[in-house]
Amino acid sequence: MSDSTQDAPLLRKADAIVSRLEDFLTSIAAIVIMFIMCFATAQVVSRKVFSYPLWGFIDIIEIVMVSFAFLAIAYCQRLGGHIRMELVVRRLSGRSLWIAEFLGVLAALVIIFWLMVFGWDFFMRAFQLGDSTIDRDLPIWPAKLVIPIAFFVLNLRLIIQLFAYLRLIKDPDAEPVAIPIIEKFEEIAQQEIEGALGDDARSEGAN
Repeated sequence: MSDSTQDAPLLRKADAIVSRLEDFLTSIAAIVIMFIMCFATAQVVSRKVFSYPLWGFIDIIEIVMVSFAFLAIAYCQRLGGHIRMELVVRRLSGRSLWIAEFLGVLAALVIIFWLMVFGWDFFMRAFQLGDSTIDRDLPIWPAKLVIPIAFFVLNLRLIIQLFAYLRLIKDPDAEPVAIPIIEKFEEIAQQEIEGALGDDARSEGAN
């Protein structure tokens, strides 16, 4: 049994653990989005019907909107959903592809780590100074705490992917584990066609 095969169960286990954390944070982000939609609707109705704006609407939105902007960032990285420049990467294959992906993840890990450190410093400063919103004087430190938490989970995801790409660099023929797979343009186009046309496109593709 090769070393890369022995590493796969460890990667799968780490991927599963971090995935549950990512799913939890993403669920919170989804709940926040639903809250904002309902809160904004109530604000419009209250202003139009009763001529009475809801208390602290702008301040509350300012505080909570950071949640759905950052909490799902690691989940998106897991799925490979972030915007990428793939004109070169899509032309690579084998070990050269995994080396390029490894370098990209390594650069992202360095950047996100320092953003996490700075984000924690900003949170501590806001917490110690009692930073608050301008209108209703609501504490703003909970919103600033979201950023280092989200970046911490993203760092965990990047570390897992780093080891996953190292495994593939060592053994390019191994099964990819805990990384998003880049689809070719033709595959993406075919999926979009099948999504638009349904069963007819699938049957024609099979023929």
